[in-house]
Amino acid sequence: MNKIEAIDVNFYYGDFHALKGISMEIPQNKVVAFIGPSGCGKSTFLRLFNRMNDLIPGSRLQGRILIDGQDIYAPGGMEVDELRKNVGMVFQRPNPFPKSIFDNVAYGLRVNGIKDKEFIRQRVEESLRGAALWDEVKDKLNSSAYALSGGQQQRLCIARAMAISPSVLLMDEPASALDPISTAKVEELICELRNQVTIVIVTHNMQQASRVSDKTAFFYMGEMIEYDDTKVIFTNPHKEATQNYITGRFG
Repeated sequence: MNKIEAIDVNFYYGDFHALKGISMEIPQNKVVAFIGPSGCGKSTFLRLFNRMNDLIPGSRLQGRILIDGQDIYAPGGMEVDELRKNVGMVFQRPNPFPKSIFDNVAYGLRVNGIKDKEFIRQRVEESLRGAALWDEVKDKLNSSAYALSGGQQQRLCIARAMAISPSVLLMDEPASALDPISTAKVEELICELRNQVTIVIVTHNMQQASRVSDKTAFFYMGEMIEYDDTKVIFTNPHKEATQNYITGRFG
């Protein structure tokens, strides 16, 4: 079953044609990686799935993007706030709020009108456990999130995104600013979370893409050159451009 479907997507920043005729299907509860050189459209395409590009003046979309069969750009369709409850986002650099560890994770629940303190407490613990962070922070939940290491902050941001039970999690180079040990923990977390959510990850680290993803899409110059099972992309790609990128001949 497909969770996300993009149909002939073209995207423009003003006159610049950033994405060209992209169609793809992302299956439910799978991890899909977007790879390709910088500036090739990976992050732009990722941000279409929770309408973050709406914030950019002069940007416009042609084509359709469906999540659970619903066109998220259809006039009079899904509210953006509702969409973002269902589609969480983790950014390249950890961005905890200037609040306590507990309040960071509880934030989304409270914003969505949940007042039951016991439910919030349980959900915070569940989310921190799910992000493999609970044992490290359970005795300092009231401490500032800024006191955590970079890797812990990134896992906190994943816990914050997961606390409101999204069905899709977008990750824009979530480990690029982290050390190897923290990167490994985030990768383990991605593998565990695929049981709960559909994950789309942008990464420049091809080893990471091969380790964590089920399917991989290779982007180049605003086009999706190839999209297939990750094993195929990395061992037997069909397009010469993909082969050249994987083997380091360009990019």
